[in-house]
Amino acid sequence: MARTILHVDLDAFYASVEQRDDPRLRGRPVIVGGRSRRGVVCAASYEARPFGVRSAMPMVTALEKCPDAVVVSPRMGHYAVVSGQFFAILDSLSPLVEGLSLDEAFLDVTGEERLFGDGPAIARRIKQRVRDELSLVASVGVAPVKHVAKIASDLRKPDGLVVVGAGAGEVESFLAPLPVSRLWGVGRVTGEALGRAGIATIGELRRVGERALAARVGADSARHLLELARGEDARPVEPDRAPVSLGSEDTFERDLYDRERLWEMLLLQADSACARLRGEGLRARTVTVKIKYGNHELVTRRTTLPRATADGRLVGTVARELLAAVPAIEQRGVRLTGISLSGLGAAEAARPRQLALGLPEERAEAAAAARGEALGAAIDQIAARFGKAAVQRAVHLEGTEAAPDQPKLPVRGGRLRPK
Repeated sequence: MARTILHVDLDAFYASVEQRDDPRLRGRPVIVGGRSRRGVVCAASYEARPFGVRSAMPMVTALEKCPDAVVVSPRMGHYAVVSGQFFAILDSLSPLVEGLSLDEAFLDVTGEERLFGDGPAIARRIKQRVRDELSLVASVGVAPVKHVAKIASDLRKPDGLVVVGAGAGEVESFLAPLPVSRLWGVGRVTGEALGRAGIATIGELRRVGERALAARVGADSARHLLELARGEDARPVEPDRAPVSLGSEDTFERDLYDRERLWEMLLLQADSACARLRGEGLRARTVTVKIKYGNHELVTRRTTLPRATADGRLVGTVARELLAAVPAIEQRGVRLTGISLSGLGAAEAARPRQLALGLPEERAEAAAAARGEALGAAIDQIAARFGKAAVQRAVHLEGTEAAPDQPKLPVRGGRLRPK
């Protein structure tokens, strides 16, 4: 029996949320990301994309291409809340939902016809609910296998719906005219190697013998690419796959040499990462601090907590201790800091139990953790309604020279795990 797989992607997610929340941004080119010359584009609205603005592009390049764009600092905690609402829609339509990022997921809806209709009907239902309930736009691909569904969802953005049937030859006919760059694993180097062999489309790739292809890209890559070109993908939708880590990192406009300033930045990143944890109903046990010196050399320091947490104050305190173990900051300067949280688990599993038992120190720590997370949840609600700048730690306000809606430190730009 053929499977029915959907790939759902919220179009220009970060930028679309900002335009939804601020009517003044609608219809205007919007770039979400760090504002400085070392900042990076996290997302660009569809009004900005015709100018050539793309995710991961240096902000200075993006603004050269689109000087009239409105730059908005990312609100990772808020995006996590919206993502939870998005996944609630998907979970209501299938028990097999595999999240790839905050705004992207696979669904296996095989056998759901009696409840919700066939694959295209479910895709239309998802698109309508996303529009009605979230005021956002989704693109959906429907196909018998995962990688074809993902290709399909990307073809007619924004607001696309592409259906690839499971009949004989339908998948191959769909793939044949598409460029080989659409296949997973074909990056710049592989694409250039295929181009030198005169292979431009997936159909042309499929007609090349495995031995001849292996001479160009290697045996393993040749086998993998030919399977994808034939529409073969046996991977199941994995509903229980959890994110390995969540984090936030920032690049500074100028190298910093002051540990206290660096800790202020790490505390800001800790708050951002923990807001995302709370938004996804997760807690973390392992804290990793990432430091990149001015010459781009990278060092990390890590520790594991006795109890999982989503308390930004606690993570910031741990980050300060880890920062103290990083050498030569005053001599070498730092261009980037980041915090990564791993060892993730559900919030319920991390909740302290039997607070009346144990040593006084343990009870005090558990109570402090509960207060810290409750405070964080309250801040999340305020930030979602009034913006991230509505509540800030005093350490980030003292002596600030930034605009009222910007943090004191040079650059904001938390990042999500890759799709």
